[in-house]
Amino acid sequence: MIRGNIPGSFPRSVLEERHPALIDRVRRSFPYGAEQQRALDALLIEIDGGDITPLPEEAHDHERWAEWGYPHHGRRWLDVPFLWAESFFYRRLLEAVSHFGPGPWRGLDPFAPVKHAELRGEGVDALLEALHDLGSRPAEERLRALLLASLQGNRADLSFGMVPGGGLGEGEAGLVVDELTAARDLLEPGPEGAGTVAVIADNSGRELIADLALIDHLLVHGLADRVVLHVKPAPYYVSDAVLADVMHAVRRLSFGPGRTAGIGERLWEAIGTDRLSLSAHPFFCSPLTFAEMPADLRTELAGCAVSLFKGDLNYRRLVGDRLWPATTPFAPLVAHFPSPVVALRLLKSDVVTGLPVGTVNRLTATEDDWRISGAHAVVQTAGS
Repeated sequence: MIRGNIPGSFPRSVLEERHPALIDRVRRSFPYGAEQQRALDALLIEIDGGDITPLPEEAHDHERWAEWGYPHHGRRWLDVPFLWAESFFYRRLLEAVSHFGPGPWRGLDPFAPVKHAELRGEGVDALLEALHDLGSRPAEERLRALLLASLQGNRADLSFGMVPGGGLGEGEAGLVVDELTAARDLLEPGPEGAGTVAVIADNSGRELIADLALIDHLLVHGLADRVVLHVKPAPYYVSDAVLADVMHAVRRLSFGPGRTAGIGERLWEAIGTDRLSLSAHPFFCSPLTFAEMPADLRTELAGCAVSLFKGDLNYRRLVGDRLWPATTPFAPLVAHFPSPVVALRLLKSDVVTGLPVGTVNRLTATEDDWRISGAHAVVQTAGS
């Protein structure tokens, strides 16, 4: 199991560098009051070598987090499982800025300013133009391009750039596992029709726009009778998509150039007719893996023809946040999942599986940080 107590490790850099920088960014995002400023100060002191304290008893989810965290409270942040530490940090950050409190700050997304800036940026403008141009190409070619666009959109991860060496980079990441053909085959309708496709979203902004364009393609071309887009129920990991981000992205598409505007208009209609349903299950802001998801979510996903996973965190939760040998087969690790799986993911953390031994040897010999640099990607599938 991955922890942050190894000097020089990626998890340690997140806990010691990214999280303090994030507190500073949040502090500058809005003119928070004295109460929120004091809470941010206390959280900063705690993560800088202090012991983990639980949520206050009046928090609406105190009991839930007490159950998840009872082995970890009172320990150093560096010594507990990394997946749990990251998740609890974001929950504590929301508590510090009164996101769930009874006062005027309730419901305010502390990451909204950076999300909105990214949505207005040149990268989104270029993507909207590319989506217009893509509309003239054959459907099969568009599907491959949209899957790759959805994958490459993960470069727009606003938390990833907060670690030295974690720049967003330019150009296409190299696919070290390329199962795009298998992914397209899984999306082909079966004898009983296309069924429901679940899309487990990751980031807002540019990545979400690419995801929504892919969803539109699935609906328009009969590769899905219905799509359920799973987003976070609360702000999480800086740029992770919540419901408001979906609405902003659909509107951005609707005002895009030429054929791109049609994507936004169709998605608006699809949401109104439940062909595109939006879900924000509490599980998605938990420190649990998909092997531990609650029965109601498991039942829902079991009824899907395909579940498409976006991004690094979802991948870690899918296979388990452990230091697997990179050649460990992917499919057995996700056999617990109740429907066929397609994972689109840039490598941004230590967890990686399913790579050919020759690829691992080459990357290890030539790149020290290939697991975390975001320069490489996988498209992996499991189930049938």
